[in-house]
Amino acid sequence: MALVNPYLNFLGTTEAAFNHYKSVFGGEFSMLLRYRDTPEAGDVKEEDKDKIMHMALPIGNGNILMGTDALGSMQQGLQQGNNFYLSVHADSKPDADRVFKGLSEDGQEQMAMQDTFWGAYFGMLKDKFGVQWMVSFEQPRTQ
Repeated sequence: MALVNPYLNFLGTTEAAFNHYKSVFGGEFSMLLRYRDTPEAGDVKEEDKDKIMHMALPIGNGNILMGTDALGSMQQGLQQGNNFYLSVHADSKPDADRVFKGLSEDGQEQMAMQDTFWGAYFGMLKDKFGVQWMVSFEQPRTQ
């Protein structure tokens, strides 16, 4: 089965964003590559060399959150938009609350964590880096 790993592009805040996500989810970075460490480093402006070329944070079983700093100097134009959410499926209500609280810190709550008509405990938010998240816990079905 194929895995889907979200890849996030930032305007110079990848390292701060991923350090925040690491504080929420735990774990260690499996990759942190700066532009200065690439074969193309000679083509990168000095002020961009310490920015992130590629960063990866394993989350849970087989999921990897990846990201990069898009560089204007390399014509990597980026417009932040609202065309995606990252969906996190928690193991329990307390875990869902912990993740939601951590991600929403200094961000914008769009829908508070609540029991929904479809049977999930669910909430939505935009974090302080502009990334949209859905957090849910699928409650056991009663018969």
